[in-house]
Amino acid sequence: MEPIRNPKLAEVIADHIEQLILEGSLRPGERLASERELAERLEVSRPPLREALERLGEKGLLQTTHSGTYVAKFLAPLTSPLATLLQSNPRVITDYFEFRTLMEGPAARLAAERATDYDREAIRDCLENLKQAHVLEDPSTEAERDADLHMLVYEASHNLVVLHIMRAFSDLLRSDVFYSRHKLYVSSGARDILLEQHLAIGEAVLAGNAERAETCATDHIRYTAETFDRLKSEELRVERALRRLGRSEVLGA
Repeated sequence: MEPIRNPKLAEVIADHIEQLILEGSLRPGERLASERELAERLEVSRPPLREALERLGEKGLLQTTHSGTYVAKFLAPLTSPLATLLQSNPRVITDYFEFRTLMEGPAARLAAERATDYDREAIRDCLENLKQAHVLEDPSTEAERDADLHMLVYEASHNLVVLHIMRAFSDLLRSDVFYSRHKLYVSSGARDILLEQHLAIGEAVLAGNAERAETCATDHIRYTAETFDRLKSEELRVERALRRLGRSEVLGA
């Protein structure tokens, strides 16, 4: 005889894990604990847990490989081809910064109004890491902490639509699909200004000052857009100068 099981337990477990994915507690690409550890943490037996994981796999929310079970990168089928399309369009960078201008301010305002103690602790830690990277003059790490801070603000907004959409864009940003953040951090004078702006955003959120958080976030994106546009113009001028030099050499002038 087979043991009698609660037929709804697997559904309850699946709903719980799905909620964690929806609210962003479990992030795409993150590896879940082993089946044994997960069963112990949730205080359930392994058969209904296994059934719950299978259900979530069928929904496309989890992916199991030989190395374990991971939260699926469920937006990848959209963002991967989107990245290809966006990279081929010269006006994408302008549109991207315009989009960020529309999103960053309101998200920061919501974060200032809704951040929990856990959100604020994570933001404080990120600001400290950002300052350390700045002191060490490590532009790559500083750029990563830059992206981390924005992601933490989206999370603190507690708007699930904003969270998942901006998390997808954050992945593209980290891979420099839109623009090279490294270039911003090696630009003369920009690093200090960017640090001040990020600290202002974070401190406004921590203080619960919604109006200032929105203003600082909006100003930061506008500055970033203007700085990148300036750097791009400088690159074009250098390229033109090099082409003229090459033409002179070809002509023997």
